[in-house]
Amino acid sequence: MRILITGSNGLLGQKIVKQCLEKNYIFLATSKGENRVTSLPNEHYVSMDICNSIEIQHAIDSFKPTHVIHTAAITNVDYCEQHEEECTDVNVKAVELLFSICQRKNIHFQLLSTDFVFDGSKGNYSEDDQVGPLSVYAKSKVDAENILLSSTYLNWSILRTIIVYGDGENLSRSNIVLWAKDALIKGDELTIVDDQFRAPTWADDLAWACLRVCELNKKGIYHICGPETMSIYDLVIRIGKYFDLNTDKIDPIKSDTLNQAAKRPPKTGFNISKAKNELGYKPKTIEETLGLL
Repeated sequence: MRILITGSNGLLGQKIVKQCLEKNYIFLATSKGENRVTSLPNEHYVSMDICNSIEIQHAIDSFKPTHVIHTAAITNVDYCEQHEEECTDVNVKAVELLFSICQRKNIHFQLLSTDFVFDGSKGNYSEDDQVGPLSVYAKSKVDAENILLSSTYLNWSILRTIIVYGDGENLSRSNIVLWAKDALIKGDELTIVDDQFRAPTWADDLAWACLRVCELNKKGIYHICGPETMSIYDLVIRIGKYFDLNTDKIDPIKSDTLNQAAKRPPKTGFNISKAKNELGYKPKTIEETLGLL
């Protein structure tokens, strides 16, 4: 198994790299620009722009992967709403480029996707539930998924996930758990939505699942998230209580008061029975992970 990882400077990419190093897997980490992870030896890294077919072709021809794990994407939902063309270029057209090369080379292509492909009307979504994107970002992920789903080439997997959190090095974006912990330590007054429900996912668990799918040569769609669905407000309260921080300054608000550019699904959460049964996936609870941050 030879694994090429896109987005290695991101949180999930860093966790996949870490586990590849621990397992002595043969891998190549790629991101646009320089390697920002000091624990990643430079011989395992090349700069690769996922929108540049020449750079992709060169990296794949040189490394000859058996698997590509594609974590790179624009995931800022409101940014995507206001920059639709850029979102399409990075989240859809880049997938077309990568997937077409993987088809020609008979490489397994793994796409990371999101709970936002659903409209959030019911929650506890299974892999075969009907998608219903509410935003530009969500539609870009549905379009990317459809590139794989409509293909006659079947050597692929899609891993959908929800609010990935954890610690990383030189990250371009924080995540809600780190942000909330920091804000509570500072004693900031916080207004947090109590009408959006999610199942936060420990980045290390998701990285394990990404590699497990490759190890077992699994194909198709897998839902990968944490074991509990909760409101964002309840999540922040639990973070505060775990670290014995004052939660009196956390006020619940409704989503429609925020005037966010992109619409969010009110309730997602996944049925992860398939991942548990086929992959042996055992996600950690919020409290089991907070002490590891």
